[in-house]
Amino acid sequence: MDFSLSPNEQDFAEEVRTWLEEHLVGDFASLHNRGGTGQEDIEPELLIAWERELATGGWLGLDYPKELGGRAATLMEQVVFYMTYVKARAPGRMPNMGVTLLGPTLLAYGTPEQQQRFIPPILSGEEFWCQGYSEPNAGSDLANVATKASLQGSRWVINGQKVWTSLAQFSDWCFVVCRTQEGTQRHRGLSYLLVPMRQVGVEIRPIVQITGGTEFNEVFFTDAETDADLVVGEPGGGWAVAMGTLAFERGASTLGQQLSFRQEFDDLLAFAQTTGVADHPIVRDALTRSYCELEIMRFNNLRMLTSIEAAAQQESITPGPEMSIGKLYWSHWHRSFGELAMKVHGAAGLVADQNSVSHYPLSRHQRTFLYSRAHTIYAGSSEIQKNIIGERVLGLPR
Repeated sequence: MDFSLSPNEQDFAEEVRTWLEEHLVGDFASLHNRGGTGQEDIEPELLIAWERELATGGWLGLDYPKELGGRAATLMEQVVFYMTYVKARAPGRMPNMGVTLLGPTLLAYGTPEQQQRFIPPILSGEEFWCQGYSEPNAGSDLANVATKASLQGSRWVINGQKVWTSLAQFSDWCFVVCRTQEGTQRHRGLSYLLVPMRQVGVEIRPIVQITGGTEFNEVFFTDAETDADLVVGEPGGGWAVAMGTLAFERGASTLGQQLSFRQEFDDLLAFAQTTGVADHPIVRDALTRSYCELEIMRFNNLRMLTSIEAAAQQESITPGPEMSIGKLYWSHWHRSFGELAMKVHGAAGLVADQNSVSHYPLSRHQRTFLYSRAHTIYAGSSEIQKNIIGERVLGLPR
């Protein structure tokens, strides 16, 4: 891809910048450079309100077709949006899984009726989604799913448990991988169901994290129900759909993510220079190494975007397995960055601000250190990513 901006793309960037300037006012003015995954210093309700505000500008559905409420933006326009958004230090986004995961999955695997029913409310910010994948005995080993669903008349009846379900307590719907064919094992006999969360058969129990936040939850299904036609793909063919969803977790937003990481790095570097810690040879070496690795991440993201564009030219909707390279790299970099931040802060970084007027006394770098421990586990552990890269990218034996 050619990443120099055309006149039209420059105009698009100015449109994004101007819109953000006009709408980051009132209650949203305090969100500048705050929030994001693991940074639970903002009430989720306010971030949900910000998602709905973005929807009023049509920014939730950048790459979606216009007939479903999207903008049908080019890949370059998507990159421009994410880069401009981060440069404006706009709020860190909550994980909007309807936009980033379920919507693209429905475009690739769903029926026209499912697309018409669910995508417009997602893009308008009216309905929020969570992901029902992990279970106590099925995390990275997703094929070990034990949650069951049986078709009874015109309804699926679901029983089982999911865990680490992000933002379940704020979600209207959940896409649930469950076993629908009795006696099957591993990836066979799984189905991908769309299940309403606000019903008697669904119980949500928040999990208090080491950061003090409750983004993750346990979800229990006890005779929960959903309509028979709310299965994506064929019954029993849910494994392929679930893998397709995971592939959509990497895309045009990766460059914006890298810029967000760069802002975190710049903030830490400025702190180290102000306090004089940057003059220490070992710290200076670690900061230099972190910067170089961040640049490698940027170039790798550009390469991945080029790959996505090439796939689009061949009318391939689902990104390829090489997307795992990016996830493996950024998750380890950010985890190491959190450790570096604690080294730069020294002993003071080990103590929360007990005099803080906030209900959440951890600093941004403390939250990054604690939360980033999960990066190499969620969305497919590093071991899983290495298997994918080895087998499906490099062609190595299992």
